Amino acid sequence: MIFVTLGTQDKHFPRLLEAVERLEVNEEIIAQVGSTKFKSDKIKIFDYLNAEDFEKYINDARVIISHAGVGTILNGVQLGKKMIVAARMKKYGEHVNDHQMQILDNFSSEGYILPLYDFDKLQELLDIEFVPNKFVSNNVNFRKKLFEEINKEKDNESSKSIN
Repeated sequence: MIFVTLGTQDKHFPRLLEAVERLEVNEEIIAQVGSTKFKSDKIKIFDYLNAEDFEKYINDARVIISHAGVGTILNGVQLGKKMIVAARMKKYGEHVNDHQMQILDNFSSEGYILPLYDFDKLQELLDIEFVPNKFVSNNVNFRKKLFEEINKEKDNESSKSIN
């Protein structure tokens, strides 16, 4: 199953749904579209999902196609899901600025997601094998570096007291 999510804000993103509509697949496509109005015979559309249903779909999905919202991306990468992610763009009236492009670029550069820059390439991204890098949160990195610094200080203090 392919799960598509556009988030729950009042931002429209029909451009991504149009690309999903063009996919040639033999599996179910389920989409949470928020405030985006879209009709499809190919996609099972929900405006909004409760947390339980959202979690079920995201867990059951073979692939997640999503807007570049941090919360959604984190949900998918923490589960090790193949995610194809597209940014809402200001020039299309999809958002107030292009911050989602920065989010897309950051998660992509870490090997967590497949970025969808050209919506005509969605089928290609869907068809390739992709295993995301294991997600490491900044909290984990921060704690690791903090412990390293504390241990360095302890080692420095120990060597000073010996001398």
